[in-house]
Amino acid sequence: MKKIIISICAVLSLSACATMQGDPNMHAKQMGAGAAALGAVAGAIIGYQGDHSGGALRGALVGGALGGLAGGVTGHYMDKQEGEFRQTLAAEQRSHQLEIQRLKDDSLKITMNSEVSFDYDSTDIKPAFEDTLNKISDILVRYPNSRIEISGYTDNVGSEAYNQRLSEFRAMSVKHYLEDRSIPASRISTYGYGESNPRVSNSTRAGRQLNRRVEMLIVPSE
Repeated sequence: MKKIIISICAVLSLSACATMQGDPNMHAKQMGAGAAALGAVAGAIIGYQGDHSGGALRGALVGGALGGLAGGVTGHYMDKQEGEFRQTLAAEQRSHQLEIQRLKDDSLKITMNSEVSFDYDSTDIKPAFEDTLNKISDILVRYPNSRIEISGYTDNVGSEAYNQRLSEFRAMSVKHYLEDRSIPASRISTYGYGESNPRVSNSTRAGRQLNRRVEMLIVPSE
């Protein structure tokens, strides 16, 4: 049984590597290949339990196909969403108002600079930043199969308890804005981390500015 599973995974991995070289959609296909390998193992176990002869191989083939399809679809879905964010928010990225990152688990992280999104010591979104949030929400409406996790962070100026509340309220402000733009509340979670998890040291003014931020994590739904 172990030999069957190891052989299946090896074949899937080698096949994926061979076909992905030079492929512009490599990220989505890597996700699909990984899911295919996992599906193959699961299918092999199921097939083996029901049929100790050829069931393991049949289960592996079915599981691999279904796993590859699911992983490929998810990767492609997030590829398209990322492309829209990068294109629509190109001006904001050039002016360092926000950053867009693709994470290893296929999630997207948008880091919004608090200097352009909130006034100092305020939980009210700046009117000048509303246009950016409008762009973000319009894309999120078009991609309903993803969850949104909004996290607030501060620098270490002021008491820890105050900074904690400020970070929570800022995350909630962004959530309420997205809700007003037709994003269901059920898709959105908020977190406040206060002065914990700084990006850089708070010892300089520039460092404190970087640490004051709101992060939006866009996660593909299971």
